[in-house]
Amino acid sequence: MSGIGSIGRLDAGAAALRARLEVLTRQMSDGRKGPGYGDIAPEARRAIDLRADMARREAWEGTISRALARTEVTQKALGRMSDIATQFYEEAILIDGTSEERISAVAAQAKAALSEFASLLNERYAGEYLFGGSDGANPPIPDPENIASSGFATDIAAAVAGLGGGNAAAVAAATLAAASSDAAGTTPFSAFLSDPALGLTEPRRSVPAAEGERVGYGVFANRNATATSEGETTGSWARDILRGLATLAAMDPSQAALGTDFTDLIATVRDGMRSAIDAIGEERGALGVTEQRLETTAQRHSEVSVALAGQLASIEEVDMAETISRLQNTKTQLEASYNAIALVSGLTLTQFLR
Repeated sequence: MSGIGSIGRLDAGAAALRARLEVLTRQMSDGRKGPGYGDIAPEARRAIDLRADMARREAWEGTISRALARTEVTQKALGRMSDIATQFYEEAILIDGTSEERISAVAAQAKAALSEFASLLNERYAGEYLFGGSDGANPPIPDPENIASSGFATDIAAAVAGLGGGNAAAVAAATLAAASSDAAGTTPFSAFLSDPALGLTEPRRSVPAAEGERVGYGVFANRNATATSEGETTGSWARDILRGLATLAAMDPSQAALGTDFTDLIATVRDGMRSAIDAIGEERGALGVTEQRLETTAQRHSEVSVALAGQLASIEEVDMAETISRLQNTKTQLEASYNAIALVSGLTLTQFLR
């Protein structure tokens, strides 16, 4: 009976070895200590915390990446708007006292530029209007193609048409009032952006970049985000450019004969464009600083996530070299156990036959 007891003990030992071999084989296959948190006790709570931290950082990296994609498109649109302002600033220098043909050509170019500029303010990324504030589904300028016939443009044209008799300052004031207006029927901007309770006062679009940290990056079509416009201005570089373009588009070649009235009004356009160019440059610079900040923050999240992944791996994953060695040893022990069972079984049968 002692032989039968030995076989039982050997069988139990072999079963334990088989179970260990199964665990080691799975660990070598997936590299993990086990499928459940019980397999990594007492470090399970720490592993949960590490995974949660990594998930948060991954989410922040994702939101930052999407924001940076938007700012890249925004920067390109701002660059083209600055080019337009620069072009007509230079035209406003050259047009002083020049021929009627040049005035006519500049007026036609300004009318076309009005539409292009309005379309740039309707720039989109991934289906969202970048300059529309939180109303990303609707265009900031509802009818860019016909902006030259919008209320503000026709008001400016009417004021320019009345130029003469020493009233250049009054005409400039009228163009300023038209470009500054948020009244329905006058402003070319959407009802949302023009509403003091909505888009006209809402904060910039921002992105959650870290715990308790939001970074503003949005730029508005009808008001400055971070820039400060100087001089005789509407307070908005976009409105100033629209005002200047609409004024140039309304010029009649015959008005060159008005002398100082004409040159004074053109000087107002020139100063407005100069102010707008400076403000766009300030806007782009501030947005560039924001982009750099977001990129640095995303890099920090990435680096911390790598460190956290290393800590998590030390908790959840096995040492592969050690696992392979243990697997080989277990296989050897199991083979020896089978041999021992076979030997004891043979001896027991011999003893029984005696």
